[in-house]
Amino acid sequence: METETKAASSHFIRNIVVEDLKSGKVKEVITRFPPEPNGYLHIGHAKSICLNFELADEFNGKTNLRFDDTNPLKEDTEYVHSIQEDVRWLGFEWDNLFFASDYFDFMYSKAELLIRKGKAYVCELTAEQMREMRGTLTQPGKNSPYRDRSVEENLDLFVRMRNGEFQDGDKVLRAKINMGSPNINMRDPVLYRISHTTHHNTGDTWCIYPMYAYAHPLEDALEGVTHSICTLEFEDQRPFYEWIISECETEHKPKQYEFARLNLTNTVMSKRMLKQLVDEQIVDGWDDPRMPTISGLRRKGFTPESIRTFAREIGVAKSNSTVDERLLEHFIREDLKLKALRTMAVLKPLKVVITNYPEDQTEQLEAENNSENPEMGNRSIPFSREIYIEQDDFMEVPPSKYFRLFPGNEVRLKNAYFIKCNEFIKDAEGNVVELHCTYDPETKSGSGFTGRKVKGTIHWVDAKHALLAEFRLYEPLIMDTEKEEGDSFLEHINPNSLEIIEGFVEPTLKDAVAQDKFQFFRHGYFNVDSKHSTNHRLVFNRIVSLKSSFDARS
Repeated sequence: METETKAASSHFIRNIVVEDLKSGKVKEVITRFPPEPNGYLHIGHAKSICLNFELADEFNGKTNLRFDDTNPLKEDTEYVHSIQEDVRWLGFEWDNLFFASDYFDFMYSKAELLIRKGKAYVCELTAEQMREMRGTLTQPGKNSPYRDRSVEENLDLFVRMRNGEFQDGDKVLRAKINMGSPNINMRDPVLYRISHTTHHNTGDTWCIYPMYAYAHPLEDALEGVTHSICTLEFEDQRPFYEWIISECETEHKPKQYEFARLNLTNTVMSKRMLKQLVDEQIVDGWDDPRMPTISGLRRKGFTPESIRTFAREIGVAKSNSTVDERLLEHFIREDLKLKALRTMAVLKPLKVVITNYPEDQTEQLEAENNSENPEMGNRSIPFSREIYIEQDDFMEVPPSKYFRLFPGNEVRLKNAYFIKCNEFIKDAEGNVVELHCTYDPETKSGSGFTGRKVKGTIHWVDAKHALLAEFRLYEPLIMDTEKEEGDSFLEHINPNSLEIIEGFVEPTLKDAVAQDKFQFFRHGYFNVDSKHSTNHRLVFNRIVSLKSSFDARS
């Protein structure tokens, strides 16, 4: 981790940190990752996690994990636990674990301070009325008729709000700033709302809850955060962030900085949309391998190293852009190419009988575990009279330059022998279901045979010892098409995002467990599925194909 961090390129936020340390403005770098526990983390959060933790690590600082749990209607301990698991899986450990709800008493006292200073008031307008009076980007807003209530009346009403005397939506506490401000976020934003909802952390202690935009700067101030790093959608909120810090008279004065969020092709990054996919059972949960969630990527087979490298390589910018999802796939290929056992799997099997091979004989052949990494050693694979090959590796009438099996043609079986196709058998529907071939015992791999050459090499598994397996092949869940105005993202769901097929793998995989990763020749990199795979039936998720047309250098 230390080597990876030092290798990271510089960016504008890092430059700010360097200058702050150099000038003495900051003595110790303290960052935070502050998710709301209302869903599972996705790849966009991974970028923020890496940025905050690696920045603090580089300068021997600290990073807090803080749950911004100010909205009990949407939050759950399930999400709290999943977020902690994801952060740790990515390779990071927080210095402190905090909850916004830990500070509810402090936030309430600061709200009372604002009221006493004439900077906040209790408002009884409905949400719709507030929207109507808020104004537009070109027109100023209108003052609430409750804006000029006395300090005493506001304090009394706020206490009664806390005591539960009013129903949800009856009243809110608003900041008193400027309804004519060109920044709509400064037009008397709401600080507190009533919600008679049990909180996952505080139970029924509270029935009023602070708004995120009010709570967030106070949390940063209490924790001594030096660099509060947010995505660009919070840029317009910065003046309100600074207003809260100033008017609430906090001892520590944190600063907010914004960077571009991650957008990926063929991907939705909204927790609301992702939750909709789960709730409507379009996917089989937050960890479905088609989901951009960290748990989904983990289940599919991505490694934390590949995600950290991806997050660093896309950089930290000031303007939004969309990253090609194939760049993420590039980094998992790069990470696995020297790590994954290279083995053989037949996804669409076609039986082959080697008619001149002894019927009761089985021999053990030697194969490299990874031709690019000799340190991974060799393995032994069985070979006998009957094997399976891919259906695509035989054609009755082949086109030009087809070098696999067809009647009269000879190919090499990988790590084994030359075989020649002599005849084939079809079923009643005309499908080829079996090949009869002969082998040349002089052509055994590794024997030094230098006779004739063949142009085709195909993979196979021994029929007698092969393990039945399920393979799950994935395509993007969202089709990358031009949306019409008013379209729901659900209209762009790819109906062919998952293909499930049965085939066979080498018996060397009999002890494979969840999260074991393999390269299957010609098919790509696969991961043992953690949800559906059992001791009696292996299920493999394809992580990525072997190659891509994408050029990571471009």
